[in-house]
Amino acid sequence: MNRIATIASGCLLAANLCNAATAEFPSHPMRMIVPYASAGNADIMARLVAQRLGDNLHQQVVVDNRPGANGQTRAVNRVPACGM
Repeated sequence: MNRIATIASGCLLAANLCNAATAEFPSHPMRMIVPYASAGNADIMARLVAQRLGDNLHQQVVVDNRPGANGQTRAVNRVPACGM
C-alpha cells in the first residue's frame, strides 16, 4: 500500500505542476493500468487519483484493471502505443 500511495502522490504532484502548461495535452482519453483486481485498495486509490488527474488535466482518465501474474505489469507492454 505504501508503493501505491507514493505513486498516487507523484501523479497528483505532476498534475498540479502541469495545470496551465497542458492546454492541448493529451488530445485523447488517458488510460491508467492497475495490475490488481477491481474493488480492492489499489483500484479505489487508482480511481481517486484518476478523478483528480482528469480534473486537473481537463481530460478523461480511464482506469483499466488487469489482474493476474501477482501484480506484475507485463500486460502494459501489450497496450497499443496510441492509447485506447
